[in-house]
Amino acid sequence: MEEGDDGRGDLRKPFLHTGSWYRMSSRQSSMMGSSQAIRDSSISVLACVLIVALGPIQFGFTVMWFRRTFYHDALMIGFVGFDSYGVLDEVCQLCRILDLTVESESCECGYSSPTQSALTKDLNLTVSQFSLFGSLSNVGAMVGAVASGQISEYIGRKGSLMIAAIPNIIGWLCISFAKDYSFLYMGRLLEGFGVGIISYTVPVYIAEIAPQNLRGALGSVNQLSVTIGILLSYLLGLFVEWRFLAVLGILPCLILIPGLFFIPESPRWLAKMGMMDDFEASLQVLRGFDTDISVEVHEIKAANVSVLQGSLASSSRRNAIRFQDLKSRRYWLPLMIGIGLLVFQQLSGINGVIFYSNNIFESAGISSSNAATVGVGVIQVIATAVATWLVDKTGRRILLLVSSSGMALSLVVVAVSFYLKGSVSEDSTLFGILGILSVVGVVCLIISFSLGMGPIPWLIMSEILPIKIKGLAGSVATLFNWSFSWLITMTAPMLLTWSSGGTFTMYGMMCIFTVAFVAIWVPETKGKTLEEIQNSFR
Repeated sequence: MEEGDDGRGDLRKPFLHTGSWYRMSSRQSSMMGSSQAIRDSSISVLACVLIVALGPIQFGFTVMWFRRTFYHDALMIGFVGFDSYGVLDEVCQLCRILDLTVESESCECGYSSPTQSALTKDLNLTVSQFSLFGSLSNVGAMVGAVASGQISEYIGRKGSLMIAAIPNIIGWLCISFAKDYSFLYMGRLLEGFGVGIISYTVPVYIAEIAPQNLRGALGSVNQLSVTIGILLSYLLGLFVEWRFLAVLGILPCLILIPGLFFIPESPRWLAKMGMMDDFEASLQVLRGFDTDISVEVHEIKAANVSVLQGSLASSSRRNAIRFQDLKSRRYWLPLMIGIGLLVFQQLSGINGVIFYSNNIFESAGISSSNAATVGVGVIQVIATAVATWLVDKTGRRILLLVSSSGMALSLVVVAVSFYLKGSVSEDSTLFGILGILSVVGVVCLIISFSLGMGPIPWLIMSEILPIKIKGLAGSVATLFNWSFSWLITMTAPMLLTWSSGGTFTMYGMMCIFTVAFVAIWVPETKGKTLEEIQNSFR
């Protein structure tokens, strides 16, 4: 296909060019067999997913970098203490309340790295200054979440990721070359803003480019990349000092920016914006040059018919997203499901367990924090990889039900072990057994979370939101996720001080409510096109 053969060369392009690497001559295309076309289709979609997955890797790297430095510096300064039952002292509670950066997707235990203690020493930071440094990330992420939907609607998914990458790079540079806390604060705000946009845009882009039979697996790569970013952050932090680690934090987005110029824009976004020739060209390269895309083209056009009728009026397209649209059942129901899953993801208390994981591992005799953290990180990556393999085979609902049920049982095990530990002697054999039992519960909890409640809420959110309200609804759902992440992070230390067993019991009850919510409200989206999923809510 020569660029001028079908008029594509004269078309208006979105914020970033849809890519020219896929232009082929008709002779080359005609020589491709059907099996080769399928193989090329998979390779092209996978290449796009791997490029945008650099964003979630950046996300995981960013979150783990701060959490490790904060906990280690608090310990080094001497503000962290534990009583005989492993309860945090009052000052540590205050520090952790102020640490608002923990994200559900960054499920990792809060162990520290000796290489990070230099940060507070080099910049002469107080505990309150370092705590504010962390909280600004969450503030920036909330702002990014609010803006993410509208940005991705106006300039496209690729343009949105470009907007997210630039402040991330600037933020890391500010931290790396910081001479005082002002540059740390500015860098953390910029990083948070970028992460807020990434958390919404990446799953949406993947869902919109993936074929229906691979959408679950490719969509779960988002969460898998976050866990890889977390693990990389910790492993690299074992060997390099904090300023050089901050420089390394630039790499994912530094590679992402040029990569965006070599992947096509989301065909569904192009169709919504009325760029029909670019839409078909983008879809053709994603499906393979010998693949008949006429049925999929028809479905996407039909879903965008109201937008296409006003394609000559730019203002009509831009103003198509309004709050009054949410009154319709076909809009409020998928939005409610998306928000519900992302909120229950947080209410499961995964961050609360993470807060306490240090004590739990120590009570079982695991004295090496580095070994425990790396071990949990590896388990998380493996479990998420298994979920990526299973999601298109078993379906979303079954994994969510298994995941939330497994989390509930795991939390009951942890809660019971803490209840019993309060009534037995620390020198008894039973006390040691209960410590091991609590470790088993935590490991099973992390595995269960990674199998379903970690990756799938973001996947389903990106699948069920109708294209007309996706920008607005996606921003609202992402904001709810970040807000409840902050709420759980803030309340966990106080609740754990009140009663460890009681806190884990409450988290377990939330997981039971999640099971009921999934069973009643969440539809199965496996094997359906996005248009079929969205039409099912009418």
